[in-house]
Amino acid sequence: MPRVPLTIALEHYDRHLPLLDGTVVPEGIDLEVSHVGIQSGRHERMLNDQEWDACEVSLSSYLMAKARGFPLTAIPVFTRRLFSQSQMYVNTQSGISTPRDLMGERVGLQSYQTTLAVLAKGDLQHEYGVPLEQVTWVTSSDEPIPFTPPVGVTIERTKDGEDIQEMLVTGAVKALFSSRVPRPFIAGSPLVAHLFPDPSAEEKTYYHRNGFYPIMHTIVMKNEVICTNPWIAMSLFEAFERAKQIAIGYYDDPNWTHLAWTSKLVLEQKEELGEDAWANGLRRNRQNLDRFVRFEVEQGLIPNILEVEDLFTATSLMS
Repeated sequence: MPRVPLTIALEHYDRHLPLLDGTVVPEGIDLEVSHVGIQSGRHERMLNDQEWDACEVSLSSYLMAKARGFPLTAIPVFTRRLFSQSQMYVNTQSGISTPRDLMGERVGLQSYQTTLAVLAKGDLQHEYGVPLEQVTWVTSSDEPIPFTPPVGVTIERTKDGEDIQEMLVTGAVKALFSSRVPRPFIAGSPLVAHLFPDPSAEEKTYYHRNGFYPIMHTIVMKNEVICTNPWIAMSLFEAFERAKQIAIGYYDDPNWTHLAWTSKLVLEQKEELGEDAWANGLRRNRQNLDRFVRFEVEQGLIPNILEVEDLFTATSLMS
């Protein structure tokens, strides 16, 4: 029986390498993998134009697209995760030393609907008691999917020529929540620091309180592909699982990365987050997903709660 051709766009992460290099081949699928970074507009190209048969996309934008009837459905593969606490940066001359100090201030975001931004805003509200309405949110990019903000929430768009990272340095925004490390921080600027002096400790506390490592990205597929060959979704899911397990094994070699203490870091993560912090499937991610869906509703990005079962392909619901 001939294999079914399938195109997919992915970021270049260690857990994807066995798919990118052909070590893992999905059963029954002739997979054409494209390494397409987020800076190439991958999310928008899939959500708005369905450029590939399957694609790694922002969880937040996928929920917004699903709520608006876009012809896409996800499989419960979660390719990117981040805690928010390490991604919160402040201007060191702003006097901000706790989350509650952000009330009344201007905080930079890539966009209001970016998954990291949604998580960080939700964590501010529910973990640290900072209402959305008490912060002015300054965004540096257009919103991929239009929405109407909740009453009382203030969103400002940067002007042409303004750089949100430089605005953090100058104090034009007092904080920046970013899924990528800001350039001034990488360069060692004394004017930019983490909001939390020890973000890893804060994240460990968060994990032990909530029980999950927050999801950033998932894999979506075009509905027409799923309808034509329903088995493809589970075949792709299983391929990602095999790839992840192979990638985990890479770290048995202490020289797999350029990091001198890789083995120590791997053991520390297992001690704090368990054997598989990157678990796929619905069973081990339901609480994570349910909480994020609530954040989306609270922040005005979707009109009502979406049931997890409605977000993922029927063949993957028992995963």
